[in-house]
Amino acid sequence: MLQTGSLVIGIIVGVVVLAWLLRRVFGGRSGTRSRELSEAERESLDRHRDAQGREPPVELGDVREIGVQEFTRHHSGERHALGKVEGFVIFVEDVPDDVEVGDVVRVKVLSFNRGHTSATATFLERA
Repeated sequence: MLQTGSLVIGIIVGVVVLAWLLRRVFGGRSGTRSRELSEAERESLDRHRDAQGREPPVELGDVREIGVQEFTRHHSGERHALGKVEGFVIFVEDVPDDVEVGDVVRVKVLSFNRGHTSATATFLERA
């Protein structure tokens, strides 16, 4: 026969596992369920979903001219320029420090992210 202590520990472990499983299944979107989205966040989410359903307007190896809209820090800490082609986001690596927002640069598309909703390119020259 099971001892009372073992039974209590088994029930606690079961409840913890069940709570974790329910959170994984129903709580997958961090933050979106706990608060109402702003109009800008809703529009951004809609654009993201639209981008997932269409083919990218660029191909690997394409050389394009894009305007630098902003700079971001890659997860590695590197500075990347951000530009767009037909609303499609392109992150540009190896951008010289003197390039500024509004500059037009020539880039070569190197890769796509997993969902093909953005691309990575390398800086070639100022346009």
